[in-house]
Amino acid sequence: MLDFISQNAVTISGAILVVAYILIALEKIPKVTVALLGAGITLLLGLISQDKITDGNLNPNYFVNYIDFNVIFLLVSMMIIVNISTKSGMFNWIANELLKLTKGHPIAIFVVLSIFTAVTSAFLDNVTTVILIMPVTFFISQKLDINPLPLLLGEVFASNIGGTATLIGDPPNIIIGSAAGLSFMDFIRVLTPVIAIILFVIVFCLVFIFRKNLRTTEDKMREVLNIDNSQTIKNKWLMIRSIFVLGLVILGFVTHDITHIQTSVAAMIGASVMLLFEKPTDILKDVEWNTIFFFIGLFMIIGGVEASGGIKLMAEWIIKVTQGSQEAASMLILWASGVISGIIDNIPYTATMSPMLVEIEKTMGTEYTTPLWWCLSLGACLGGNMTMIGAAANVIVSENAAKKGHPIAFMQFMKYGLLVVGISLAICTLYIYLIFLR
Repeated sequence: MLDFISQNAVTISGAILVVAYILIALEKIPKVTVALLGAGITLLLGLISQDKITDGNLNPNYFVNYIDFNVIFLLVSMMIIVNISTKSGMFNWIANELLKLTKGHPIAIFVVLSIFTAVTSAFLDNVTTVILIMPVTFFISQKLDINPLPLLLGEVFASNIGGTATLIGDPPNIIIGSAAGLSFMDFIRVLTPVIAIILFVIVFCLVFIFRKNLRTTEDKMREVLNIDNSQTIKNKWLMIRSIFVLGLVILGFVTHDITHIQTSVAAMIGASVMLLFEKPTDILKDVEWNTIFFFIGLFMIIGGVEASGGIKLMAEWIIKVTQGSQEAASMLILWASGVISGIIDNIPYTATMSPMLVEIEKTMGTEYTTPLWWCLSLGACLGGNMTMIGAAANVIVSENAAKKGHPIAFMQFMKYGLLVVGISLAICTLYIYLIFLR
């Protein structure tokens, strides 16, 4: 039995992943249950190891190694910070100011929130950005009596688009920058222009699609102009403390390349400082534990595919079929990365593809490989918009929307996600060709 599993590890781990995604898409069983059950089966079959030590040595296939605790602790820490900060009323104050700026027009609010989310995501982790903006979104939607789903979808798509623009905006870019030796300014110079174009086109398209949902009464809009924001802040000292801690945490994110302090560590320290003035039990009960355990289970399922060599086989196939053509390799990596990253986590995929591109660079040269690196970045980051589980920010938004009574169906998200990714990759195709391949 063990020999059979070992010999067919790629097929078995791939089947577990596919079945898990099908069950998640059908939404008959809670996502967290599917993920944890899949993780348990992956462990039970030995696709990843339960043992930390094997023959006196650290086991590289130990299941904990496949759980990205940088993501897990970042999620928990930012949820704590935002939950505490929300009590001060500061997010409601921001919401009121945004409402006044847009004069309460829902379409203007959609555009402002989307652009704000994209710009913020270029310098902060996407998850952090959506966690910060969601309380504002729900408050605005309630005030104007509109469905928050168009706003939330616009924000999550914008967060993944904006995160592609810089080295620190999305984890795949950090992996690529390290492997390819690309600097922060390289990403600004090459990716920021095309991301600005994509953002403009996507926001315009989404406004057109959601235009019937982005309507409210003149009375509701007039109420916005008369909002008294002077009493919105409920606890001035908590607000000051929250802004101070948030500022330091953000500074820690931005200066990661200098300090080499992981985002999760910066967020964890900030959350710990905030908890010094609170009762931990009152705050921790509001953490989205379903989301946290969903990620843990999903990381373990994908770890089974990675440990079996499945992801590596996909990467090798992409390189092999191009047969040395720079144009074919660029386009295949761009589109395949977009599709694959919409289905599986883009971090292990990027981590597997990067060494492959390093090997290509050794034989084909830097000039040949340069556009391939940018295609990998654009495909891996933008592809996350395809499905609800394509990126961490997507899961966070969907879980919070469901908690607020506005669930986003898997297929509903995918319907819009396919359009957004298709348009994004089409623009990238033209851009890569004009800049590198013509």
